[in-house]
Amino acid sequence: MEERKREFYTLSNGVVIPCPGFGTWRMKEGPETAAAVKTALDLGYRHIDTAAYYRNETSVGQGLRESGLAREEVFLTSKVWNTDRGYDTTLRAFDRTLAALGTDYLDLYLIHWPAAANRFPDWQEINRQTWRALCKVYREGRVRAIGVSNFLPHHLAPLLEEETAPMVDQIECNPGWQQRELIAFCQAHGILVEAWSPLGQGRVLGHPLLAQLGEKYGKSPAQICLRWCLEQGTLPLPKSNTPARVRENREIFDFALAPEDLAAIAALPPFGTSGHDPDNIDF
Repeated sequence: MEERKREFYTLSNGVVIPCPGFGTWRMKEGPETAAAVKTALDLGYRHIDTAAYYRNETSVGQGLRESGLAREEVFLTSKVWNTDRGYDTTLRAFDRTLAALGTDYLDLYLIHWPAAANRFPDWQEINRQTWRALCKVYREGRVRAIGVSNFLPHHLAPLLEEETAPMVDQIECNPGWQQRELIAFCQAHGILVEAWSPLGQGRVLGHPLLAQLGEKYGKSPAQICLRWCLEQGTLPLPKSNTPARVRENREIFDFALAPEDLAAIAALPPFGTSGHDPDNIDF
């Protein structure tokens, strides 16, 4: 059972990353977000996920400082947005992110979305140059680990040929959008999968199977979803502004799903996706 608790993962470079992470998507800049981050840290989270696109990095940094925790006690992630792809622009974006967060380093920096062929004939080169900027700040020790988000195998493959390979791929993943082939690809190449929207932004929580399993284990459907993520070897990033739910989302280490229940979830048809296809995004 100890191995299955998954209260942390170790990345390919040896960096330890706490689990679960606290997501901040759609949390607006301001005191409410700072308070939500502080509450999450007070409740035991040690991994905060943000992004330049979320436009809340200043508040995330404020919440971290208000928690009273030392910077090195918190694993902090941000991401470079699509309009800043490219070598020099990514380096400038990284500097802006550090300034907004009020820190001199990140624990993890990600490319938020891949440049894709539907918009860019030179998509591979754009991704490669963006990746090389991440490799530069990694070599300089300004970030402890680097990775990508929403990359599919054909987006990842060219980066695997670089001197430093991605350590993380943060993807949409939940019992209603299981991404088994992508997870298998990442795990075969030593890439940790982080699950954004692990609760399907609420879309999957009303499914009868998850309610049934919640009753069986004495857990909520949300906790079943998050435990399912752990059973897949992925790191979930739940998000909530409600302290009771923030606490509940960490209470996933005292049970494990039985093989027959994992099989039942595996048999579910796709129903929990946002619809964002990395090969066809228009942003």
